[in-house]
Amino acid sequence: MNRRNFVQTAGLGGLLACLPGKSLALADEKKTTKGGTSVETDIYRLKLRHTWTTTMSSSTYRDILYVHYNHDGISGVGEGAPIVRYKEDAKGAQAAVDSVLPMLDSSDPTQFEKVISEVFTRVSGQWAGKAAIDIALMDWMGKKLGVPLYEYFGLDPKDAPVTDFSIGIDTPAITREKVKEAAAFPILKIKVGLDTDEQTIAAVRSVTDKPLRVDANEGWTDREVAARKIDWLSKQGVVFVEQPMPADRIDDLRWLHERASLPLMGDESCRHPADIPKLVGVFDALNFKLDKTGGMMQTYMMIQMARALGFKTMLGCMVSSSCSITAAAHLSPLVDYADLDGNLLVANDPYRGVTVKDGQLILPNRPGLGLLSA
Repeated sequence: MNRRNFVQTAGLGGLLACLPGKSLALADEKKTTKGGTSVETDIYRLKLRHTWTTTMSSSTYRDILYVHYNHDGISGVGEGAPIVRYKEDAKGAQAAVDSVLPMLDSSDPTQFEKVISEVFTRVSGQWAGKAAIDIALMDWMGKKLGVPLYEYFGLDPKDAPVTDFSIGIDTPAITREKVKEAAAFPILKIKVGLDTDEQTIAAVRSVTDKPLRVDANEGWTDREVAARKIDWLSKQGVVFVEQPMPADRIDDLRWLHERASLPLMGDESCRHPADIPKLVGVFDALNFKLDKTGGMMQTYMMIQMARALGFKTMLGCMVSSSCSITAAAHLSPLVDYADLDGNLLVANDPYRGVTVKDGQLILPNRPGLGLLSA
């Protein structure tokens, strides 16, 4: 089944989320603590429908971490997709969760803000591991209260934006096929950042005239070259360019922003709350990912900060299952743009949650994340 068919045929059914099938997990370790709280972690291998290539890596699978938090007869599930850019992997994320098990056991999950803050204090780095804990606690809290998480945050699911569909770097022939498979999506996100950028855009434009979002993933290292590429892209139906240069090149990015003929969006340059004020005058918009920030609570706060400083905002994702994508989707009514398609790149997603109809995100109306087993 190709990705287009996958989107069109995914439906809803049942009322309770179930755990991923153990036969697909690479590692399974259940931690049961004395206070009646238990935490179970699974490292799970997501198999991709196509080889996924950006300027940073190329792979046919991704290993992610699931955290199942059980307390008071209620189970919450969270996911973390470690980002190789920050030297994280699933084993490290699992170790980070293991390191705070005694604290999780002795904590009251209804005071999740305090619990998550303590996790951030105790765990250095390992943002995907933190995100998995955060999402599991938020799922637990929504189920405890009996409300979907978008309702907990006071958001209207009808305000969820249209998501784009991402096209990884590939040969022109395969790029054309990927674009055809994404026919149901009104906006495409095209990965660039290599010497083949012009051929990639030409391949896309040979089969569609849809609006394009372009993501260079820090791939352009010369600011003059970046300026010329952006000027050319402005004539190709591109609406904005994401992270055109390396994250630490703030002066060059500021120079580029002053001259760019398209809006610029920051991604790798924006990881933590303290980053946001420094990016005024550098980017027009910022992309937030739960695996980069450490979860839903931190992301919610950072989106509000960015909006207060005049940035447009986007919720993005890593290659993930429907667990992480649905968590981000519950916050999506807050933002201007969505790039929440990571689950649609996966062939063995163990969950169903948020769905997509003609690009529109449809949030599940069930407590917590509202996940179902696939």
